[in-house]
Amino acid sequence: MLDFRMETFLTVCQCMNFTRASEKLNITQPAVSQHIRFLEKHYNTKLFRYEGKKLKLTGAGEILRNASLTMKHDELSIQDEMLKADDEKELRFGATRTVGDALMGQILEEYLRKYPEAKIHMEVDNTRDLLQRLDQGEIDFALVEGFFKKSEYESQVYSVENYIAVCSPDYQFSEDPVSVENLFRDRLLLRESGSGTREVLERYLNSKNLSTEDFRKVMEVGSLQTIKELTKAGCGITFLYEVAVRRELAEGVLKRIPLRDFHISHEFAFIWRRGSIYADRYRELFRRFSSAGI
Repeated sequence: MLDFRMETFLTVCQCMNFTRASEKLNITQPAVSQHIRFLEKHYNTKLFRYEGKKLKLTGAGEILRNASLTMKHDELSIQDEMLKADDEKELRFGATRTVGDALMGQILEEYLRKYPEAKIHMEVDNTRDLLQRLDQGEIDFALVEGFFKKSEYESQVYSVENYIAVCSPDYQFSEDPVSVENLFRDRLLLRESGSGTREVLERYLNSKNLSTEDFRKVMEVGSLQTIKELTKAGCGITFLYEVAVRRELAEGVLKRIPLRDFHISHEFAFIWRRGSIYADRYRELFRRFSSAGI
């Protein structure tokens, strides 16, 4: 059972404000301060520091936050196992939208053929939100295409996928699309903030001292399917994983934009909280998912 002072510590980490943490916990601010002082005395180190008026975690505080999140996640998993002691444990996991739309149908179909009694709860969201749900113990593991902190999550590589620019076969470019810069006058169809698909593009552009703001017209869309439909209709260009548009490319309703010096691939990863007591179980589930997948 997680100590109540650790719950206070995690709430302060989330709010980064003692007053807001006290309101969220429905206790007084002096009580919050007392809990933090107790932990600092217990571990003989400072957990927070102020930079100007902003509250920041110290290095030791970051270590404790990371360990506490894993302990909280495992505690919730233990409670779930106790409640379902006589039943097979339900698989609670998440998948990012590209993984969910392009891969999970095939993976789960094969998985259910091998394990027909399996109980499955899958959530589909962007990488950022899935990491938050993993931290809060709402899901046990996730298959993500985006970036995550290796210091906080253990992972297994599910696959390595190509990342490409695509458009309609009849799309009329503003200028010959030799490089990404030649696309800046075209409309960019972009996933929402927090999407791993978007972050791959943002990191590439940042490495070239560019950004999505360099595109004259940007349309942000939270649905992968809607982005594909708009792209097929010639409403703009987009950047997606090749696996997400494999069928559309084969059918000829989308085509790859042959950009020079744009050769990107990225891992799809199976992840869980680092240090979890259930690590062996997650590795076995990864093996099962891999044998059922592509």
